[in-house]
Amino acid sequence: MTTSTLWPGRNFRPRSATSAPRGFTLVEVMIAASLGSVILLATLSTFLFLGRSGANIQNYIDMETQARKALELFAEDSRQASAITWNSSTDVTLVVDGKYVRYYYAATAPSGSTQKANFFYRIPPSASAPSIPASPPSNTLLISGVTAFVYKAYNINGTEITDFSSAAALTAASKATKQLQISLESSRTSTTVVAATNSVLSARFILRNKRVTT
Repeated sequence: MTTSTLWPGRNFRPRSATSAPRGFTLVEVMIAASLGSVILLATLSTFLFLGRSGANIQNYIDMETQARKALELFAEDSRQASAITWNSSTDVTLVVDGKYVRYYYAATAPSGSTQKANFFYRIPPSASAPSIPASPPSNTLLISGVTAFVYKAYNINGTEITDFSSAAALTAASKATKQLQISLESSRTSTTVVAATNSVLSARFILRNKRVTT
């Protein structure tokens, strides 16, 4: 014999297997949306931070690579140079193994030229003193994005030569220079990234093959 007992609740209805599940309340939906927004914002912020950091690191690597190669070339040429000609305070021509090598900083782009501004160039060795080409080949570019550039020259006693104001001063500096040094600053910018800067101060390179008298 089976005895059935009614549930005390008057409005109770047994839930069938096919009945629809209970939905989320508005409060639950709002809380879930808020948490999702916070997590998404944190993810996007992290992604942007990593992207900017990566772009800055790449900029620093590019600047360091260019500066290292440029200084290696300049050091090799200046140490072997038997003579130097100052064309201006930011432009020198070295005589290396009987050939002429020119290093110059272009602060502005000449009119009608494809030469770019704020670049440090090296014109490869030639049999005669080279002039600055209107369209420098890509292999002459040493450092791009140079925002400040200074040549420092020293005589045989280590005294700095500072006068490059006239043709006579340039001639005197050409005769007296025994050591050369480069000081420069370069900059790189990328979209949405703060500009990265790199300062370079080379050692003093001695023109070993150049005879200088006091």
